[in-house]
Amino acid sequence: MENQTNIKPTKPQTPLFTNRALTALILPLILEQALAITVGMADTMMISSVGEAAVSGVSLVDMLNMLIFSVLSALSTGGCVVISQSLGAGKKDEALKGTKQLLFTVAVFSVLIATIAIAFREGILRLFFGKIEADVMQAALTYLVISAFSFPFLGVYNACAAMFRAMGKSNITFIVSIIGNVINVVGNAICIFGLHMGVAGVAIPTLVSRVVMGMILYVLLRNPHRELYFSQERFRINKGIIQKILYIGIPGGIEGGIFQLGRVVVVSIISGFGTVQIAANGVANSLDAMGCIIGQAMNLAMVTVIGHCVGAGDEKQIRFFTKKLMAITYAATIALNSLILLFLHPILSIYGLSAETTALAYVLVMIHNGMAMLLWPASFVLPNMLRACNDVRYPMVMSIFSMCAFRIGFSIVFGIWMQMGALGVWYAMVMDWIFRSLCFVGRYLRGTWKKAAGVQNEQN
Repeated sequence: MENQTNIKPTKPQTPLFTNRALTALILPLILEQALAITVGMADTMMISSVGEAAVSGVSLVDMLNMLIFSVLSALSTGGCVVISQSLGAGKKDEALKGTKQLLFTVAVFSVLIATIAIAFREGILRLFFGKIEADVMQAALTYLVISAFSFPFLGVYNACAAMFRAMGKSNITFIVSIIGNVINVVGNAICIFGLHMGVAGVAIPTLVSRVVMGMILYVLLRNPHRELYFSQERFRINKGIIQKILYIGIPGGIEGGIFQLGRVVVVSIISGFGTVQIAANGVANSLDAMGCIIGQAMNLAMVTVIGHCVGAGDEKQIRFFTKKLMAITYAATIALNSLILLFLHPILSIYGLSAETTALAYVLVMIHNGMAMLLWPASFVLPNMLRACNDVRYPMVMSIFSMCAFRIGFSIVFGIWMQMGALGVWYAMVMDWIFRSLCFVGRYLRGTWKKAAGVQNEQN
């Protein structure tokens, strides 16, 4: 399937996105990512009051939740690409057909995943994490079952959010995410500190917030005055549109799933290095996430913008906006990470760690955030340009290979065999980034994506 768009070029003469439109798309996405990280840190602090077993159980299930979230997000991204391409081609009817097909596809997958998670909950936990202490297992089972009931609503939210991003209306998803996160944080405080519900006190507010967020976006998309909406016509399965969504979404889901599994393996490697290195790694990861806020937001923006350009069949605009979005990503990533590194000493002092742990955490953050300024955008943002051009298999294959060969393989070599500990694991991560950057920059420069995108061969 060389050209998934089947859309003839229309060659718009003016840019598809003005600077104002780009700002309106990107800024809410950045704020939404920052909000999610902040709320996640608040959740961690509150659940810590319940006890170590609760913290351990929730943290284990959260790894699985991230795996599931990455799969649902990838499917939604596939839908966003298909719908964005239709809008870019000026084919609103085709875009409208895609809305219900995307919602149906994500809903089916999310219900299926939820059913499997509930039916085989204990077996799944033992498969991923081996033998777990009884109290930790009980906490994990409680959190997993309640979380699983939220998966269908999470799927609805992701699908609807993808449609708003395709319209360039990311401000709406940001406002809804504020509502959901307020429900989550307030609910956690009430259920944990007021009602003393333990692990269930963390899971139930998450379930409620996802129900509310998913339903709000669904209701908003029932409005026929929007550019995209759920029409009143009787729903019929459109195999062609669903195939396009899956063609883009499934490779992304596989890639995201393998990436999350790889992270679990890396964490298990670090867990054998002792308490100091585990603690330093955990603190460094929280600061690393802050440094990647811009890049995570630009991942979503890249799909929408380039998807419109592909639909319009305009190679010049694909190249122009790719370079522009990458330049914005690099500039903002450098600025943000420079601030983190500049104030790293006072930031680390907040955690109250031992001198040895603080020293190691400092080095780990310097490695990650310092190298992220050079490599993270090319490693993780640029491949979304390829996906928006229907060039999906190459990013999947290269990412999976790099994760297995470099991040996992050299973590074992450096971290265990050469006894470099957590430092060796993070050096392996940098090797992974370098390989990814070379692959994706090379792919872009060779122009291999043009055939998949179905654009004419023009001069740069």
